[in-house]
Amino acid sequence: MGQKINPLGFRLGTNQSHHSVWFAQPKNYCKGLQEDKKIRDCIKNYVQKNMRTASGIEGIARIEIEKRIDLIQIIIYMGFPKFLIKDWSRRIEELRMNIKKELNCMNQKLNITIKRIANPYRNPTILAEFIAGQIKNRVPFRKAMRKAIELSEQAATKGIRVQIAGRLNGKEIARVEWIREGRVPLQTIGAKIDYCCYPFRTRYGVLGIKIWIFIDEE
Repeated sequence: MGQKINPLGFRLGTNQSHHSVWFAQPKNYCKGLQEDKKIRDCIKNYVQKNMRTASGIEGIARIEIEKRIDLIQIIIYMGFPKFLIKDWSRRIEELRMNIKKELNCMNQKLNITIKRIANPYRNPTILAEFIAGQIKNRVPFRKAMRKAIELSEQAATKGIRVQIAGRLNGKEIARVEWIREGRVPLQTIGAKIDYCCYPFRTRYGVLGIKIWIFIDEE
């Protein structure tokens, strides 16, 4: 079962929680879900255009959204917020206005908070962005995978699995390559595993990166 379901959804209620917290009637649920997608896409597009680091890493670990009747609270967890120090208030206000325009809710109160995660390379999304940046810079994918595993081991993880699928090295036939170091117990619900699926486009087509990180066990 642990290999046939999203590891995060498999552990909801034990050591994982929802990234969106709000309530809606069944007829309005679809609208709320679309709003969440618009918010996340707007944030990622803005960070990609204005706040990307020199290495090509955006550094967004996750985005949590909490909706109330008169307030939308957004918490952005980032691995490298020091790159946002310059013109901090202006950038946050600009991002807030972009989201309000996208949602067409100019009169609603919207708060944005940015928090730094302690170990950036303990997060699978940041590691996937690192691998994608390396591949786009013509680094061999196996070397990029091994470097990502090395960075995660330095961040004191208990295990990691990295998988890349697609036209690797421009080959005409797509294939799947993966590397694992340490333990990654997918079938153990008590195991705290972080996971991400990160697609990105290359000149040969779309590649998909999946990363499982075993952080701790209850």
